Amino acid sequence: MIKKNIVVSGKRKTAIAKATIKEGTGKVIINKVSYEFLDLFKKLSIMEPLEIARNVLGKTDFDISVRVVGGGSEGQIGASRLAIAKAIIKFTGSEELKKKYSEYDKALLVADVRRKEPYKPGDSKARRKRQKSFR
Repeated sequence: MIKKNIVVSGKRKTAIAKATIKEGTGKVIINKVSYEFLDLFKKLSIMEPLEIARNVLGKTDFDISVRVVGGGSEGQIGASRLAIAKAIIKFTGSEELKKKYSEYDKALLVADVRRKEPYKPGDSKARRKRQKSFR
């Protein structure tokens, strides 16, 4: 069975990542740059879904290309990580891998939908209210 390119998206805060996965040799490219050139902690964060897949499946014979737009650097890494994990599961169809991802970190499969609460009119912050003086 020959698989075509599979495109999966992931979101984190305002960052949106689209991962394209296809058969290959195991390269991971993020915004046209290999993930190995990232900072140490960002690189480790991206490696987590890849290492779990390598442990469960035994081999990673696919290339992943990720395009990320919006948000800050940490949000982009979180969105890329989510997109990579979802792409690997969709490409391989492994239920065991899906279970391992859930056990390790639920954020590898489910997007974190929390957003910043808007400021209220007449107040300085979202929850903080002005002090009242009763005298």
